[in-house]
Amino acid sequence: MQTIVILGPTGSGKTGVSIKIAKAIGGEIISADSRAIYKGMDIGTAKPSKEEQDGVPHFGIDLVEPGERFTVADWKAYAEEKIAEIKARGHVPMIVGGTGLYIDALVYDYHFGPEKGTEDRKELCANYLLIGVKTDPEVLRKRLKLRAEQMFCPELYEETKMLVEKYGWGSQAMKSNIYQFVWQYLNGEISLEKAKELFVYDDWHLAKRQLTWFKRTPEINWLELEKIYPFVIKYIQNE
Repeated sequence: MQTIVILGPTGSGKTGVSIKIAKAIGGEIISADSRAIYKGMDIGTAKPSKEEQDGVPHFGIDLVEPGERFTVADWKAYAEEKIAEIKARGHVPMIVGGTGLYIDALVYDYHFGPEKGTEDRKELCANYLLIGVKTDPEVLRKRLKLRAEQMFCPELYEETKMLVEKYGWGSQAMKSNIYQFVWQYLNGEISLEKAKELFVYDDWHLAKRQLTWFKRTPEINWLELEKIYPFVIKYIQNE
């Protein structure tokens, strides 16, 4: 049984299509998102809510406190453990996310040691099927703008206040997320529209970095969002 990997830039629609697929094939999802690992960072990292998860088991979410050390090697070990558990239940493991280093470490079986980071990139492990969400740049920009409109809400403001009070700004997890812009808005330093604009700009550049990373991987099957579900269903039926 192969592990299905659905990857792509932030805001490309990975979450929705992966949950739809998981429900159809008996899949369980392991998040490959370096921001979703943090507890308390829910709205600001666009984690799927319990309602959005729609009964599909999710792993790789809320693993550590912001500021707590959690390396790529830690995530790889965690993901491999969960994949084995999911397969033992007779279900299909699905890796879903946009953190390229997490995904590469897993599918190319990076080895980590005390004296060096990772081994040279190996051949892709045969037990992974890689699918990328192919997104037109203008469509992606519109999706990111729409997501910003949806995310900036009273619940996000309360989440930001809680995180600042609990963790301060010493953690890189706080600085690399939407919270920096929300905090500036809440303190009257910038307008709401400016906060949204800065967030979209930041997310857009994150998406471009993610796409640049994924371009190094020739084994990715790039498909438009609406074509991913039928592709996976057909693949599973023929497996």
